[in-house]
Amino acid sequence: MKFSTFCILFLGIIVLSSCHSTKRVTYKSSQANNRVTKVDNSKNSSLKKEVSTVLKEAKKFLGTPYKYGGTTKTGLDCSGLVFNSFDAIGVKMPRISREQANLGKEIRLREVKEGDLVFFNTSGSSISHVGIVETVKNGEIFFIHSSTSKGVIISSLEETYWNKRFVKATRIL
Repeated sequence: MKFSTFCILFLGIIVLSSCHSTKRVTYKSSQANNRVTKVDNSKNSSLKKEVSTVLKEAKKFLGTPYKYGGTTKTGLDCSGLVFNSFDAIGVKMPRISREQANLGKEIRLREVKEGDLVFFNTSGSSISHVGIVETVKNGEIFFIHSSTSKGVIISSLEETYWNKRFVKATRIL
């Protein structure tokens, strides 16, 4: 066999052995994927359950009249609503909205999700009101809170009164 024939054969073998299908084949360990999926899903599931519990507790107070310093179904204020709602999942919150505003991570308004807190300045130069984000629909933020005039209700952040008084949002969960 001549050297040139040998080289051609050798190159042919290399080319043929290096060819591959255009179809991507991925090999996965189902055990490893299940483990990762379970961790991610249980974390998300647990968080969703906590948020759901907080909102369910807050909604139990819908229609409850406003009472300064109140924390019961006979009457409560905005921070009392937050205090009771988070207590349902074992999260101990301060009793004053201005102190509640110091907890958690401050987030941008466009990042707000259900269960986050929104803070307002309704009476002076500091935070004096708080609500719990109930839902976000098409970018519109609805929050549950205890209004001095209407008791516990759900309002929109697009309402002029609340929009002008918004200070910040935080995430506890």
